[in-house]
Amino acid sequence: MNAPATLAEVRPDPGFSDLVSLPLIRTLVGFDTTSRDSNLALIEWVKRYLEGFGFGCTLTFDDDRRKANLFATLAARDGNATDGGIVLSGHTDVVPVDGQPWDSNPFEVAVRGDRLYGRGVTDMKSFSAAGLATVPEFVRRGVRKPLHFALSYDEEVGCIGVRRLIADVVARGVRPTGCIVGEPTGMQLVVAHKGKRGWRCRVRGFEAHSSLTPLGVNAVEIACQIVAYIAQRAREFREAGRRDEAYDVPYTTTHVGTIRGGTALNIVPRDCAFDFEIRHLPFDDPEAFIADVRAFAAQFLPRMHAVDPSTFIEFDHLSTLPGFDTCDGSAIAALGHACNEHGSVGKVSFGTEASLFHGADIPTVICGPGHIAQAHQPNEWVAIEQVARCEAFMRRLADHLAE
Repeated sequence: MNAPATLAEVRPDPGFSDLVSLPLIRTLVGFDTTSRDSNLALIEWVKRYLEGFGFGCTLTFDDDRRKANLFATLAARDGNATDGGIVLSGHTDVVPVDGQPWDSNPFEVAVRGDRLYGRGVTDMKSFSAAGLATVPEFVRRGVRKPLHFALSYDEEVGCIGVRRLIADVVARGVRPTGCIVGEPTGMQLVVAHKGKRGWRCRVRGFEAHSSLTPLGVNAVEIACQIVAYIAQRAREFREAGRRDEAYDVPYTTTHVGTIRGGTALNIVPRDCAFDFEIRHLPFDDPEAFIADVRAFAAQFLPRMHAVDPSTFIEFDHLSTLPGFDTCDGSAIAALGHACNEHGSVGKVSFGTEASLFHGADIPTVICGPGHIAQAHQPNEWVAIEQVARCEAFMRRLADHLAE
């Protein structure tokens, strides 16, 4: 179905006004910002848009200058641009659409029924668009304290860009009093998320003809036994581990995401590698988990070395994202409640840049339209009602900042 030609053709559920952010959602989704590609076209467009409303903008680049973060500030009425204020944070990159069976162009917003479809409409361009659409109102009314937009690159591959953005913010003496990260929470205020660690296991075996398997060391078989142990640990966390029922998944989880190995059926495989992670609750130690995995793997080494001493099992650290927990009674949580119409708070299992802002002494909460189950999927979608709620959140934020 073709997207509507006018806003009047999009009607949210009764009680919600037409989406003023729809043109901006269309614009942001129209930039293919898959993590492997550049995001500069989107960043430059948003920079020009915000500079047109008087925002001061700073870019921080990756090493190749193919990607950039944008930190943009609307100064307070008294000219203050550094002390206090609120950050609206979102990432610009999206996950790939390769091999996914989409019913429409992923990089064009399609409106079907009460939903918007397109890559990034949930994760997380609708939040950024709702904030940008409210900019004329922020400017018209003025703000008591600065308002900041933080748009980062490579969140989907490890919150890489935002680390440079935050370091630059701190180095320039900008001291926001709070941050709102717009990841999809169903517009529920989220005050905590799990920590995450990721590793790659590399198994080096010894090649032989498959008719002479005792003369070789099968790297795939050994890797699969380690994978099975990780799955066993996942069951232990689920069935016997400590729990926090406030989380959407109330126990620590482990997961193997990719595995690669072997060259031909009639060759005992020399190499195999797989990537795995733990998403842990605060009371579960990821270092203890990886130590257990290493100890399990070590039992295979004597037999491997008996065949060939050059065989090995090694673990490479891939990523770390701390967990975080903001007290529900904090000032930023109180602001989130004031801007939201949901009274409850939640905790989520997915990671965000919230923990990095929080670690830089910028108290943070998470609240955004859509649900994480709708993200990263073919035909990713967000309910129009959710975007309308986000727009209402932004209007209430404008009320607060203008007081």
